[in-house]
Formats: sequence, C-alpha cells, structure tokens
Amino acid sequence: MAGGRAGGGALRGSGLLTPVDVKAALVKHAKLLGFSTLGITAPDATIDAHQRLKTFLDDGQHGDMDWLANDPQRRADPLRLWGDVRSIIMLGFNYGPDEDPLTILEHKSRGGISVYARGDDYHGLIKKRLKELARWLVANAGGDVKVFVDTAAVMEKPLAERAGLGWQGKHTNLVSREFGSWLFLGAIFSTIDLPRDESEIDHCGSCQACLDVCPTDAFPSPYRLDARKCISYLTIEHKGPIPREFREAMGNRIYGCDDCLSVCPWNKFAQQGHEAKLAARDALRAPTLDELSKLDDAAFRAMFTKSPVKRIGRDRFVRNVLIAIGNSGDAALAPNASALLDDANALVRGAAVWTLSRLLPREDFVLMANKQLSTEIDESVRAEFADAFPTESNT
Repeated sequence: MAGGRAGGGALRGSGLLTPVDVKAALVKHAKLLGFSTLGITAPDATIDAHQRLKTFLDDGQHGDMDWLANDPQRRADPLRLWGDVRSIIMLGFNYGPDEDPLTILEHKSRGGISVYARGDDYHGLIKKRLKELARWLVANAGGDVKVFVDTAAVMEKPLAERAGLGWQGKHTNLVSREFGSWLFLGAIFSTIDLPRDESEIDHCGSCQACLDVCPTDAFPSPYRLDARKCISYLTIEHKGPIPREFREAMGNRIYGCDDCLSVCPWNKFAQQGHEAKLAARDALRAPTLDELSKLDDAAFRAMFTKSPVKRIGRDRFVRNVLIAIGNSGDAALAPNASALLDDANALVRGAAVWTLSRLLPREDFVLMANKQLSTEIDESVRAEFADAFPTESNT
C-alpha cells in the first residue's frame, strides 16, 4: 500500500480541468503503462458483498486462509479500510496465455503450473505501475491516494464488477467480455470524486462449463466456491498433506489450476498478453516431474526466482510434484519418490509414501513399508503407510 498527497481534494488547473477530463486522461495514461482496462466505482459499491463473504466464512470454506476471517466487515467495506476514500479506480492487466492451459494435462510426466505463475510475480510489476499512475493522478488532480494489488483487505472482484471491468462468473472469478478470464486486478483509492462507470451485468446465462469441468467439485452451487476442495487452494495455500480424496483428481497440476478459467466461452474474445515479464518462461511451461522432484531448497529458489511459486517453499512444492508422479502411472519415476522417503521434511516423506503405493507392485511396497516403518517416527507419515495398505502396514 502506498500513499501520496498533493493539495487536498481540489482538481488542478485554471478552471479547465474537469473530473471528466481527469478521467479521460487517466484512462489514456493507464494504457500507456500497459493496463488493459480501467473503471471507477464508489467506495460503498461492495457493501452487498458482505453477506456472500459471511456465508463463505461461516461455512468454513476458506480453509487455512485465516487472514480472510480477520475483520471481514472491514474487507467488505472500503470506507472501513480508509475513511477518506471517495473514488475507487479499478484496473485490469491482461495476461492471456498463448496456448490452451488444458493441454499440459495430457502430458502426465510433466507438471502443470497455472498460467499466472509461469512468468514473473505480477504483484511487484503491477504495483510499480499502479504507483506511477497514482503519482500522475496526484500531480494532475490533487488528493491523496493508496494502491492495492491483492495484498490487503480489498474485495477486488466485486469492486471490478461494479466498476464495469467484468462480472463474477459462476466460478466466482471475474469474466470480461473483452479479455475473458485473464485479468490481473489492481486498485487505486483516491480522495477526489471522479465519474463512476456503470456496473457490468452477468452474462453467464445458462452456461455452467466452469462448474462441470472442476475435477474436485469445488462449487457447491453456482457463484459459490468451497476453497477446501479447490486445487489452486490445495496446491498453494494448504500447508498440510493433501487430503486423500483429492489427490487423484489433482492429476499433474502442481501449482494452481486453470480449468474453470480455461473453459469459459468468453475466452473466444480473449487476447494474448503482451507484457514480456509476465510471459511464460520456457522452463515453466511444461517442466518434467523427474527434474522437479530432485530440487533441493537452493535449486528450487533458483528455478523460481521472481516467480509466485517461490512463496510456497520447496517442501510444499515437492509434495505437489509427488502427487503428480503418483498420478502419472509412470513406474520409471518410482525411484524419484523412493529417494524422498528419507527427506528431512515429513510432508515430503508422506507424499512419497502415497506415490510409491501407486507405482510399486504390492509386494515391493510392503517390503519397503516394513523397512521404513522401523525408523519413521512422524505420525503423519506412519499414517500414510497405514492408509495405503492397512493390513500389511500395521503388522
């Protein structure tokens, strides 16, 4: 979050610079900075989003994301976040992929990384440009500003809908008629009054492609998400072992999931993103599970420098990779999992057990289990053995 001040809330100029002028110039400057779309809404525009958030939290569907439950009323009301805000400027940055994100799912020996995470971390890039645009606004129209990029108690998607950037589809993500599913969102809060845009209406109609494609049935109903079942949540936010009931459905998705975004019919109007720093690195388009399973902490950090993948750490990432190896059906990758049975991290060891239970012949797995159980002291890892073959592993 950043702030700036320049002469209170008065518009600059000798009586010629109107709010309409400021908005038109703001849109033009935003385009020069690479933003794809801009809309403006009132600070009380998402007050009705509070009930949806409350239901989500009351049902425990946020899982481990405890930060979502911290003062939800403040999250739903921008005026509680900053009482002086008068206009909320929402911006979208197109990151449309240059290939179908679902294609990677056909290549079982390779890892699927969500489109947004294949290049540099968007937070830093977009925040830098938001600050530049905010400084331009202060210099030309006065007032105070604060900028946000997915790191504060701001409900970006409802605000973007009210500002006319798109609408929240049945998968709860923003959908744009111009850019489909592929927009990063940022916000500038300003103390000056600027002309509002009309809210976008829902264009989903009877389509429920996003709900039908979900591998884990994470949508209990249209416009509601149970994050605890979402592969993006499980591979990124969830800190413990992946629940067994979702492991097979994960396939080879090792960081995030683009299924519900990819199948949206509105993507036929989507455009490929043009920001080089957000473009997919060749090394992250379809990395081999063989390579990824061998990463130690230093190699993991080197491979994912500047990438959002880096934030989950090596251990959770390798956990995900092992699940993908278990789903690959490729017995040639069993030695990769075997090498991780003695990993220093119990989360990794436990995932390796599940993987080997899928790839090894039953008798080989039982022999391995008896050997490992003689030295394994972590209860979560021992539970993986018990769950794999209850009779043999408990003897």
